[in-house]
Amino acid sequence: MTREQRLVLAIAILASFVAFLDGSVVTVALPAIKEDLGGGLATQQWVVDAYLITLGGLILVAGSLSDLYGRIKVIRWGLIGFGVASVLCAVALTPEFLVVARALQGIAGAMLVPSSLAMIMSSFRDAAQAKAIGVWTAWTSAAFIAGPLVGGIFVDLLSWRLVFAINVLPIAITLWLLVQLGHKDVRKEGVRIDFLGAVLATVGIGAPVFALIEQGNLGWQNPAIWATMTVGILSFAAFLWRQHTIRDPMMPLSLFHVRNFSWGNVATTFIYAGISLGNFALMVFLQETGGYPATLAGLALMPVEIILILLSSYMGGLGGKYGPRLFMTVGPLVMGVGFIVLLTVTPDVNYLTQVLPGVVLFGLGLAITVAPLTSAILGSIDPSQSGIGSAINNAVARVAGLVAIAFLGVITITGLDPAGFRRALITTAALFILGGVVSFIGIRNPIKQRADAAHE
Repeated sequence: MTREQRLVLAIAILASFVAFLDGSVVTVALPAIKEDLGGGLATQQWVVDAYLITLGGLILVAGSLSDLYGRIKVIRWGLIGFGVASVLCAVALTPEFLVVARALQGIAGAMLVPSSLAMIMSSFRDAAQAKAIGVWTAWTSAAFIAGPLVGGIFVDLLSWRLVFAINVLPIAITLWLLVQLGHKDVRKEGVRIDFLGAVLATVGIGAPVFALIEQGNLGWQNPAIWATMTVGILSFAAFLWRQHTIRDPMMPLSLFHVRNFSWGNVATTFIYAGISLGNFALMVFLQETGGYPATLAGLALMPVEIILILLSSYMGGLGGKYGPRLFMTVGPLVMGVGFIVLLTVTPDVNYLTQVLPGVVLFGLGLAITVAPLTSAILGSIDPSQSGIGSAINNAVARVAGLVAIAFLGVITITGLDPAGFRRALITTAALFILGGVVSFIGIRNPIKQRADAAHE
């Protein structure tokens, strides 16, 4: 690996680390935020989903921005914007202010992930690319899992407000590494930003999420609920129609004609919905029912982080060598078994006998899955489309997560009490198992893909 490749990989990891860390770090702080600022389960859902709505809705626009202005410039804008929004989160005095600041964080976060992964795709080739994606996946996934631990330490020892300050150091380091890289940005001529498409996508995602979260308070019969849901569905349908008809779409629907890209994104939907739903439910239940302090709740998922760091790069290499289908099938099934094992958890929560076995299985399945999943999706399309391909896949993952959390009230019925927690666990396990089944049915290893193409 050359010095330039090492710098690119470090920048890609740190830039994505910031976005993924803040996507999960807040989870463990939700009980403290509720106690300090007020609000019930709906407020907790909004603190998480406000970030995911803007991240998921605008991540496609960020792909266009990186083509127009260059990936490095867009990453720099994203890092600076994320830092400013984090400070606003830290000083929030009302739930409404915090939700708005979280939405601003999502806008900045949308600029980071697709551009950083596209830098890897353009700087590495073949087996080296698969291994680099494995390393990126290990660290960014570890950020998603480590967030609750880091957040828990801040909540217990200092303040939940400082949870939003932990990304200052990685932001500063990444900005410095961008200077050291010294790359000239590559820009595409004639790129146009589809602002109307961005509005339609954001409304199409945000309005149904609003309806799903607030229906617990207002009821489905309330016009604010069914009208918002209707507007959201129509807006998303209009977004898809626009992508099919305009000259330079944010989301080229032709990419979905590629088998591994389309089936891989379906698998992503189930897998990342399960990850978000399961982590949210476990973190809140351990604190509010199990009586765990925030730090111990965060530590509950530490085995997952360790397994990811140890195995993700290795699994990425194996996926590149043998093809992704087996890994994308077995991994989610193991994750599903892990959450079935968690059904043994009782309100007094014995970590060693009730939580740890399921968490270890979840971590092992996640390590088996994530790098081959990313490689299967992005490796199936032309490298010149890696930026938009990454943006689409990340948008799918984030939207799947926010919809899963928005459905939490519907799934649990009674909230995250023991009965509701069990329903959340069963739903999470079912999502993982569906992800594995979809992968088995739809994913093809590269050699088989070429053979299929020859027969067709």
